[in-house]
Parts: sequence; structure tokens; C-alpha cells
Amino acid sequence: MSNIVILGLESSCDDTSAAVIRDGILLSNVIASQDVHAEYGGVVPELASRAHQQNVLPVVDTALRRAGIDKHQLSAIAFTRGPGLLGSLLVGTSFAKGMSLGLRIPIIDVNHLHAHVLSHFIRREESDVVPEYPFLCLLVSGGNSQIILVKDYNKMEILGRTIDDAAGEAFDKCAKVMGLPYPGGPHIDRLAAEGDPKRFPFARPRIPGLDYSFSGLKTSFLYTLRDNLKEDPNFIENNKADLAASLQATIISILMDKLDKAVKQSGVRTIAIGGGVSANSGVRNAVAEYCQRRGLKAFIPPRLFTTDNAAMVAIAGYYKYIDKDFCRYDEVPYARVEV
Repeated sequence: MSNIVILGLESSCDDTSAAVIRDGILLSNVIASQDVHAEYGGVVPELASRAHQQNVLPVVDTALRRAGIDKHQLSAIAFTRGPGLLGSLLVGTSFAKGMSLGLRIPIIDVNHLHAHVLSHFIRREESDVVPEYPFLCLLVSGGNSQIILVKDYNKMEILGRTIDDAAGEAFDKCAKVMGLPYPGGPHIDRLAAEGDPKRFPFARPRIPGLDYSFSGLKTSFLYTLRDNLKEDPNFIENNKADLAASLQATIISILMDKLDKAVKQSGVRTIAIGGGVSANSGVRNAVAEYCQRRGLKAFIPPRLFTTDNAAMVAIAGYYKYIDKDFCRYDEVPYARVEV
């Protein structure tokens, strides 16, 4: 099949994004971020959905123009159906349904977590290399930490998942108690480059199997701050870089320990990472070095495709289009789901 043109829409949280893919090649990827949440220290769902309503039409229009595609050339519209914030998802879902009815083309619902995994199949050139099945994907974001065995674009098995908090949540909440701006992950990453990763020992969970836990680490971090602030009111300010480096090193160690176990248990020789935390330079370096040491093939996504974006939705939609796996108009968004 050729000349398949997919418009992807992403609106699961606070980024409104649209992308156009033709025959598996990315033509455009437009993202409108929402700065309004920074002053609240986190995403406010009602404000997010209102901003999506304002952004979705200009973002789609820009994506089509940059791709050099007329809307009547579209084969289908792929949209994020979940998981995510229901109010935000409703905006993208409703827009996709309305546009598809107007153009008389099918809609394709995409699982947001599947899309993160499939971000490795986004190609900007024909020669771009993509993973071969099966491969392991370490999916780490603000809401999810999972190790997934990917057997095909639509056959994924969760080998391990967080039993409480996600890695991204640990980054952001620990950054918040340090007084760093939201989102805190990038600030931790920047400070960690200047600090001593062995300065502060934090609690590491003892969870059997391949599941993760980060709640104990957050508590340990909080207690470290509390106890030291009693002695030195300027403790955080004087030790920001070392705190960030020690926190980041602990999170990476927890992630890599389970990934190593998954590699040994599965025998899979290709490793990929995805999700917002895969933008973290420490995580990227740790996975790349681990794979190099063990002779494994590593797929580290461009940072543009680590955060929420419509290119990953469009490529997931492209594969579903080939299988004629379309969505009914009575399907509704969902807030939570497993891969």
C-alpha cells in the first residue's frame, strides 16, 4: 500500500500536537505547550482542556501546511484515546470525530503508551533504522514506569511495572520540595551534571521480580532534607547539585537493575527507551553504556519524540490503518489502561 497519509492528534495531558505521516515518513510534527501550569506546580486538568480547545485548530492547520498536504489528501485521522486526562482527551477525540465525518475518512484510536513505544518507528528519511521485533522497551514517564516486551506493533507484554509512583513523578516531586520550578525533571538533570552522585545515599526498594517502586525513595529524600534543614537552614541551596545528582543516580540504578534482570530472563538483544524520562541525559547514557558493555543494540529516541507528540500517534495509526483497524464513532476516551 502506498500514498497512505495519516494525521495524528495528541491531547492526553497539556501538550496539543498534530503530525502528518505519509507512507511511514514524517512530514510535520507541531507541538503547542501550555505554560499556564508552571505557577501551580503541576498540570491543572480544567485549564489544560480549555487550552486544547484553543490550540487544536491552529496546530492541525500548521501541521498540514508544513507537510504540504491538503486535508482532502488524508487517508485517516489517528488520535490518542487514552490513557490521560479525560477533559484533554475529549478535545482531541471530538475534533478527530468531527473532522473525519466532514472528510468522510476513518478514525483510528491509539493507546498513548503504545505510541510512546512505537516512537522508535518514526522515520524522517527512508534510510532511518528502526528496531526489529522482539525488543524490550523501558517506558519511563511522569505517570508510568514499565518494562515491555514488544513482539509486534500491536503485541506488547508488560514484564514489570511500578506498584506505586512512576520515575518521572519521583523526579518532579523531589524537585518540588527542593523549590525547583515545574516540571522539575529537566532542572534535576541540569543540576546533576554538576554534582556528586555518591554524596547522599537514598533508600532503594526491595521489590521482587521486575516491578518498580519509587515511593520509598521519595520518602527517604524528604527525610534527608528535613533532618539536614534542622541543622542548616540553607542546606538545600548549598547542596542542590549533589542532591540532584544523588537522586538521579538512585533512580537510574533502580531502573537499570530491573532492566538487566529483564534482559537476562527474556534473552532479547535489542533495548529501547521511551517516555518523557527517556529525555534525561543520565538515563540515556546509562542505557547506551549498558548496551555497549553487553553487546546489545540500543535505540535512544531523539528528545523531540520522548515527550508527548503527535508523530508517535500518527505512526501507530499508520500501522493500524494498514490492518484496517479503525475506530467506531461511539468509542469514548479512557483515563487509565494497561499497555
